Amino acid sequence: MIKRLSFVLTLVLVMILAACGSDGGSEEASGSGGSGSESIVFGTGGTSGTYYPIGGALKPVFEESDSIDNVTVESTGASVANIQNIKDSLNQMAIIMSDVGYDALEGKGQFEGSAVDIQAMAGMYQNVVQVVALKDSGIKSIADLKGKKVGVGKVGSGVEQSAKKVLEAVDLTYDDLGKVTHTGYADSVQEMKNGNLDAAFFTSGVPNSNITDLMQQTDINFVEINGETAEKLMEKYPFYKANTIEAGDEARYNLEEPVETVGIQNMIIVSPDLSEDVVYDMTKRYYEYLGTEEVSVGALKQLGRDEIAKGLIAPLHPGAKKFYEEKGILE
Repeated sequence: MIKRLSFVLTLVLVMILAACGSDGGSEEASGSGGSGSESIVFGTGGTSGTYYPIGGALKPVFEESDSIDNVTVESTGASVANIQNIKDSLNQMAIIMSDVGYDALEGKGQFEGSAVDIQAMAGMYQNVVQVVALKDSGIKSIADLKGKKVGVGKVGSGVEQSAKKVLEAVDLTYDDLGKVTHTGYADSVQEMKNGNLDAAFFTSGVPNSNITDLMQQTDINFVEINGETAEKLMEKYPFYKANTIEAGDEARYNLEEPVETVGIQNMIIVSPDLSEDVVYDMTKRYYEYLGTEEVSVGALKQLGRDEIAKGLIAPLHPGAKKFYEEKGILE
């Protein structure tokens, strides 16, 4: 009898210890600081670009949520890498350019034959297509680039992709240009200073420091992308949006006349695997943050918070859509 009782007590003790060990093991494996909380890897871009500091600014905003354990801001190769990481479940959130997102959804370009399900949380500032020409080059329109020496950005870059599409809108190809150089921003500016280029494409936020540098030493003019050219471009490629660089703004070249052009919106995307509640809370916190004086990255101030749900090329995550519907700011 005593032996049987001892056996039963020992068995009960083993079961209790096993249960405790199991609970501790699952908590450690989840990497979660609390029940139901998420650990988010936020894919951005290179440390010298704009995406990375945006991630750093938003990290504490999202970490205030009870649904979020921690946010890891990861430097990446930007849009293409970020979408691939979302697909591979390496990132749960990322910043991308809309043109790359469009290709991913359509299975085109670098995603040829392999479409990716991406979902938007919010829109952000635009990367503006800026075409500058030497004042004495005679270039006043995109069509005037015919026969001229033009810098179109590095091979395969977002700048070059925009350059090809803009030229296409006026029925021009590289063959119609007098000279094509695949130069980055700094090299394009230097070549224009030396008179080796008549014009160059820049696709970036405004202002671009390289253009500012060029303006200080050389007489230039901005070549507008407007009218029929812009309409054809936006009709064929819906990720383009009309953009105006306003005159008289010292922080944006201090132009004498406004410049009409187009831009490509940046946006925050999230994994479809994130729950509706988590994305709802993150969207809410992002929206509320944009309405405070705490916004430290200038790019986050370039789009009004009531506009962040409009004109997106990707479908909204259900959590984001729910928040925007409640605020009444969907189109």
